[in-house]
Amino acid sequence: MYIPPHFRNENISELLAFMKSHPFGIIASNGKNSPVITHLPFVISEERNQIWLTTHLAAGNPHATLLKEGNEALVIFSGPHGYVSPALYEKRENVPTWNYIAVHATGMIHPLESNEKKSAVLMQMVDTFDPAYRSQWDSLDPQYVAAMMNGIYAFRIAVSKLEGKFKLSQNKTRTEQERIAHEFSGSELAEWMNFKRSK
Repeated sequence: MYIPPHFRNENISELLAFMKSHPFGIIASNGKNSPVITHLPFVISEERNQIWLTTHLAAGNPHATLLKEGNEALVIFSGPHGYVSPALYEKRENVPTWNYIAVHATGMIHPLESNEKKSAVLMQMVDTFDPAYRSQWDSLDPQYVAAMMNGIYAFRIAVSKLEGKFKLSQNKTRTEQERIAHEFSGSELAEWMNFKRSK
């Protein structure tokens, strides 16, 4: 990802907070003839200073076969974005642009193929995204649960590279930044702009 210095965010805490608030990512792998892409929710966690991304997908998804090879993959987390009109700038000699936030996480695939490990992944995802469902899951017929386990491929990624691009008009004057933030008033994008501007 191309990141000019003024848009680069290397604050791991901010990157993790952003990823956790936008956990529906895009995982990309190198296929034989072209990239292979799947949209998935991820649980983001840290263990002994190692960032992990945990998820699962349908076993019938062709991407699962590629992931089983244990290669490196890229996961993209994206969030608020919006068009910025040059009418908001102080000088007429300007062009339109787009403000946005994106985080790229790269790392090796670690397959989780036993039913015990797959069950742990499901419980981690339930506890993260829908804890109230846990009691219902625990009461399901074991045969149904076993069938569901056979239908998924679970894995996690050990993140080795984390890149954050927060393109929020940091290269513009304070007056221009205020105008642009006002244009997005009430949105998450404006909140991030105001947060970065206050630091």
